[in-house]
Amino acid sequence: MRDPAFAAPGQFWRGNIHTHSTRSDGLLAPSEVCKKYRDAGYDFVALTDHFVGLYDYPITDTGAYRGPDFTTLLGAELHSGAMENGEIWHILAVGLPEDFAPNEAPAWTPLEGQETGPQIAQRARDAGAFVAIAHPEWGGLSLADVRSLEAAHAVEVYNHTCALETDRGQGFWHLDRLLDDGRRMMICATDDAHFKFADAFGGWTMVKAEENNPTALLDALKAGHMYASTGPQIHDAVWQRDRACVKCSPAVTITVHGQASAIHTLHGEGLTDVEVPLAALSESPWLRLTVIDRYGKRAWTNPFWK
Repeated sequence: MRDPAFAAPGQFWRGNIHTHSTRSDGLLAPSEVCKKYRDAGYDFVALTDHFVGLYDYPITDTGAYRGPDFTTLLGAELHSGAMENGEIWHILAVGLPEDFAPNEAPAWTPLEGQETGPQIAQRARDAGAFVAIAHPEWGGLSLADVRSLEAAHAVEVYNHTCALETDRGQGFWHLDRLLDDGRRMMICATDDAHFKFADAFGGWTMVKAEENNPTALLDALKAGHMYASTGPQIHDAVWQRDRACVKCSPAVTITVHGQASAIHTLHGEGLTDVEVPLAALSESPWLRLTVIDRYGKRAWTNPFWK
């Protein structure tokens, strides 16, 4: 069958769903952040400042910065409760209402008795948000941590700022463990830009929707009609019983990953329309696709369940 992200009606819109401004610890004002992404050719951005008392629990109304070819989503990076390593949770929530109620999180130190990470994630999802597990490798999340976030729609599998600043920018180990558990998780790639160094425009999520407006984009994110990228484009993916048919921008490596060590990789030059045999992955209940270009940039599909 055709991968749902590519079978969905509409077109792909390029967006960054994790960004910071002067409303928390970013360098640029919200208007400047939106302008930067609009001028860089993005179709949308979500401002997701840190939702703690230190910054007065910001959810910034960016509606004034929308236009005919650019839109914005409201959101925040939520913090509450302690992970297994004792540090406070970081949870990405896109599509929050402006009146989302603050929790008791004055700063970066977890407090006894405050709302837990799973609890605030569930409250965000109940309020209509798309919820993602933010930079799990950077945060040192344990398997028990990620398993506890039952409200999460997705794992942030690439975070550009974490990749550049700490070389801990991925989340595939955590994603695959949840898939092994049978959790039907999705993926996203983001910048997490603060604009204190060149941390923007490195990771994005391509969302397929009929219109470039907040409602259509949020609905598409929740439905899984997207793929993640740091460069390449994926034009189509069809999952057949014995092969995956892939159309993409020129690539040198195309890999299908499955459970445990199940994998099949094709190498070449200018790969744009290929069939990847799936015999080695016949026992895997889930599959996911990676496209790598000659510069080492990558794109990833959402996991596909047989």
